[in-house]
Amino acid sequence: MKFTIPIAMCDPAHYVPLAEVADQCGFHAVAVPDGVFYPEQVNAKYPYTFDGSRFWEPDTPFLEPWVVIPAMAARTQRLFFYTYVLKLPIRHPLLVARTVQSAAVLSNNRVGLGVGTSWIPEEAEWLGTDFSTRGARANEAIEIIRKVLAGGMVDYEGKYYRFGKLQVAPAPTKPVPIIVGGHSRPALRRAARLGDGWCSANCTEEDLKKVLAQLKEQLAAEGRDLASFDVHALCVDV
Repeated sequence: MKFTIPIAMCDPAHYVPLAEVADQCGFHAVAVPDGVFYPEQVNAKYPYTFDGSRFWEPDTPFLEPWVVIPAMAARTQRLFFYTYVLKLPIRHPLLVARTVQSAAVLSNNRVGLGVGTSWIPEEAEWLGTDFSTRGARANEAIEIIRKVLAGGMVDYEGKYYRFGKLQVAPAPTKPVPIIVGGHSRPALRRAARLGDGWCSANCTEEDLKKVLAQLKEQLAAEGRDLASFDVHALCVDV
């Protein structure tokens, strides 16, 4: 078992000092969430609270994770960093791949990519993407990011993304783990098929057990098991 400290929604001046202390105290990793903006009105319920409300305020501080992660990596020696989770379908996967590649190279392979699909329709609409196809586009995006980060010339022909041969250099010298978030059946299927691991949202121990049982089923369907799969759990009652 390894322990991760989430750093989020705090005074921006606290990120680097907290990471330095976490590094000194022996934590394995720091997890950083993603939040592009806060819509005043949202045409959806937040899926991880009892009443569907957001538990943070409009002026809650959020920083771009792929800016703050390199800042923390530069001031630490062994700490690992990953997004928990990056809203993948609202970003082009080639830009995500370049960003992650740069962070991996500069941090000596101390980064991972946690991804989700986002629950906010307004994010997709206002950033020029289609909310209804976010799951399918996330699947393609994960495939693209893996191909690009592996190095060499790659191309891709999908339903939502397509491009000719290109290369992003230098490739990271170790694979960047991709961790898929979400509790829904499609999210668990995505994690089992395309991910190196899965990460939970805020949940109780009992809820986690139920989701893990479903995850095991999805992994078995893909010929995989939990022994070779990372689980990142955020239990609020443990």
